[in-house]
Amino acid sequence: MSASTAAAASGVSGAEIEAVLRASLEPLQLVVRDDSHLHAGHAGAREGRHFSVQIVSPRFNGLSRLARHRLVYDSLHALIPRGIHALAIDARAPGDA
Repeated sequence: MSASTAAAASGVSGAEIEAVLRASLEPLQLVVRDDSHLHAGHAGAREGRHFSVQIVSPRFNGLSRLARHRLVYDSLHALIPRGIHALAIDARAPGDA
């Protein structure tokens, strides 16, 4: 088993993702959903889990969509090699429609 496969096997949980995002981005709203069951049989499912994140944070004020996503990925950088294969992000600033 390769090191990356072993890391993915240990997995990462939605609760861990939530804890990291709460600490780093201080969201007003945060929902982390494990969508892995929707991807059963998909080749990437062996490499890690699929998550969706909906987050509203004042840290996103004035930032582009790309910059918001970068903040989320930067916050989760230590968890990604532990088994996040895919991450769908809906990142909004307070007051976004």
